[in-house]
Amino acid sequence: MSGDDAGGTDAPRPTLDGVIETGVYVDDLDRARAFYVDVLGMAVLLDTPRLLALSVGGRSVLLLFARGATSESLPTPGGMVPGHGASGVQHFAFAVGATSLDGWRAHLAARGVAIESEVRWPRGGTSLYVRDPDGHSVELMTPGLWAIY
Repeated sequence: MSGDDAGGTDAPRPTLDGVIETGVYVDDLDRARAFYVDVLGMAVLLDTPRLLALSVGGRSVLLLFARGATSESLPTPGGMVPGHGASGVQHFAFAVGATSLDGWRAHLAARGVAIESEVRWPRGGTSLYVRDPDGHSVELMTPGLWAIY
């Protein structure tokens, strides 16, 4: 399939506009809530026994799924949500302002969250890496890592 082919037709491929949701799987939703809401400051959009949906900067959504609670498809009034799941340590990154790193370092230290690593990228960006309570690698990234960010 060529880069301009939309599945064998002559029609142009529609474009993607961004990532809206990122999902990770956690062992304890209350413990995860304490980290993402209380430490990182996300706002709760939805809170159920199956998942916690959090606003990330008012532009995207972090879905925290109770591990094992999503393996079966979920019927909803609007249609079927296919089952899904993952195991092991996952990674994702959040955008932060270039001038906010000192504030993040101080905030994380005050909350007892260790910075596992700090990386300065060739394009000028910096990443702070921390672990959430489930061991997931959480990156706080300033502009300058990618050509598009």
